Amino acid sequence: MGLLERYSGFLQELKNHGRYRHLRGSTGADFTSNDYLAIADSGRMRQAVMGAIERGVSTGSGGSRLLRGNHAEHERLEEAAARFFRTERALLFGSGYAANTALLSTLPQRDDIVVYDEYVHASVHDGMKLGRARSVSFPHNDVTAAESAIRTWRQSGGLGTPWLVVESLYSMEGDRAPVAELKALAEHSEAFLLLDEAHATGVFGAEGRGLAAEFEGSDHLLVLHTGGKALGVSGALVTGPAILCDFLINRARPFIFATAPSPLVAVALRESLEILREEPERRARLALLADYAREAIRKRLDVSTPQSQILPVIVGESEPTLQIADKLQAAGFDVRAIRPPTVPQGTARLRVSITLNIDESAIDGLVGALEHALQQNLKRVSGQL
Repeated sequence: MGLLERYSGFLQELKNHGRYRHLRGSTGADFTSNDYLAIADSGRMRQAVMGAIERGVSTGSGGSRLLRGNHAEHERLEEAAARFFRTERALLFGSGYAANTALLSTLPQRDDIVVYDEYVHASVHDGMKLGRARSVSFPHNDVTAAESAIRTWRQSGGLGTPWLVVESLYSMEGDRAPVAELKALAEHSEAFLLLDEAHATGVFGAEGRGLAAEFEGSDHLLVLHTGGKALGVSGALVTGPAILCDFLINRARPFIFATAPSPLVAVALRESLEILREEPERRARLALLADYAREAIRKRLDVSTPQSQILPVIVGESEPTLQIADKLQAAGFDVRAIRPPTVPQGTARLRVSITLNIDESAIDGLVGALEHALQQNLKRVSGQL
């Protein structure tokens, strides 16, 4: 067997099971990005970055934050973020993936336990694999089951600290975590709550501070606010107690051994926070569009979707989901098929993302095209085509 043959075989297996992926460009009406507030290409963002370049801010950091890569713009962003999210400290990472990997591989100690929602992001799973603590999942959004897992661990001799790990708004389901109940459970159980606000930051909460806005600043809470979604840039901000941020600086390998994000990213993220504060009409408009899309999907497709900007339409198997997505893309609507293992087996779906990059007429066009494609798929399954 040649050196490359086994990898070719792996790829063929993916193709056989409808799981092969390839890169494609961004064309058509945007129903797939996470640029919910259309900040990424906004005039304010361009002006902020251009102004920074003109005043001499460098494009690269030149090293890790602990070497020469700690730029004044990184610190300005972290100070602004701590004020904005009303927490003691904020720490910048290169991505949400890197941040979650750092958090889960660094903070839970050997005698701790990580109790996580079964639908948490892949980065959480990878962080747990690198960590030293035991981990156990609980059924999606089931606070009683999470409490039971902690109690069982205590009764079996667990002496460390529990870490509850959830997303506030789930990226593929579009539904919300019971944040208040989880926060109460963390306090009652002397646990930390690690909350990933990736898809809620900028969209929900006072000034777009997320679904945990009213709880930020608590000693029990550590929050991840990613910069590549509603904030329109990249990177991620971890907010919480200063002592935990200092611990990450000293012990988190994804922080210590990574080149620091570009200072221009820090400039852009700081501008994003200002946009959230000064332009609340963006959130209001997004809420109206999401309501409009939700109602259109309900009426035309008889499908219920969650109260968020993420509207999943579950098809079932991977191959028909891919075919429907291809038809939508050919019709000028950028909708992508989401397949296992990203989502559970048998729940392949079209993830309809509502952003300010589209309007009501685009939504009407998409729902009409989706209705037609789903009807064709039903006829094919029943043997009428």
